[in-house]
Amino acid sequence: MTDRVLAIDGGNSKTAVALVDTDGRVLARVRGPGASPQNVGLERSLEVFDGLVREAARAAGVADGGFVAAHTAAYLAGADLPQEEEDLRAAIEARGWSAATVVGNDTFALLRAGTTDGIGVAVVCGAGINCVAVAPDGRTHRFPALGRISGDWGGGGHIGSEALWLAVRAEDGRGEPTALLDAVRAHYGTATLAEAVQRLHLAEVEFDPHALCPLLFEVAAGGDAVAQAVVDRLVEEVVLLARVSLTRLELLSEPVDVVLGGGVLTGTGPVVVEAVARRLGEVAPAARVRVVDVPPVVGAALLGLDAVGASAGAESRLREAYEGSAAGAGSGAVVRR
Repeated sequence: MTDRVLAIDGGNSKTAVALVDTDGRVLARVRGPGASPQNVGLERSLEVFDGLVREAARAAGVADGGFVAAHTAAYLAGADLPQEEEDLRAAIEARGWSAATVVGNDTFALLRAGTTDGIGVAVVCGAGINCVAVAPDGRTHRFPALGRISGDWGGGGHIGSEALWLAVRAEDGRGEPTALLDAVRAHYGTATLAEAVQRLHLAEVEFDPHALCPLLFEVAAGGDAVAQAVVDRLVEEVVLLARVSLTRLELLSEPVDVVLGGGVLTGTGPVVVEAVARRLGEVAPAARVRVVDVPPVVGAALLGLDAVGASAGAESRLREAYEGSAAGAGSGAVVRR
């Protein structure tokens, strides 16, 4: 038990668990459904986490019951406020997986996954959007990331909803002409979007805005000005989040890493990422924009290894075990400006 770290990356769409030793060797890794407490409730979240932890323990040959590891590093979507982090920590601690437990927002795991020391800024855009920053002296900056009520703009659901909104308005005359209209009609398999809207309203069709997000990027890539305006707005928001964090921590002129992650950012290739690098370079010329190239659970594990004073070489060994398992620019490469 004393030489193991339990890492949990709990996202909105998936949960990843890794059990590693203090030399950075992966003893077991398992994945399961998303279990954000904001989406499924605390009890269901704990059920999912517990099932995956026990599965990982069995895979690693750890006896069921009692401690699984010396330290649990759980970095979770839905741990957006200090109170939520503390409530989750207490609930996870009560499960008895380890002697010590740390709970934080999953964006901190992204930051550690994309850096060698956990210093810098991380912006994630997946189901939602968030940003955290850590200064060399330990100061942190973060946003509540509670959606529109906390001033957020972005995320797959938001962008997908924009695609439908713009297409509907193009059809009924309130908006500008856009190729989104034909694309969204084809998505729903209807002759008109008015028909699709009626079916959505009557719950005959499930509204999944996340499915429309990649469609918007495809239309933008085809030269559509209306769709491109949404992509430009996302670039603006990512740069704004990073700039505010760098400014608040007095790092705007420092050579720090800005790590980008999440399915929306990493799934668009260079379209958004290189635009972010160019724009951020105008206000923070020393910043290095990187795309994370390992899953966030690696960041959670690294934070756990940091906490227990892992052996030299543990980080490189852990990273090698996950090499090539996440979309990105490769080896945390700095993105061209």
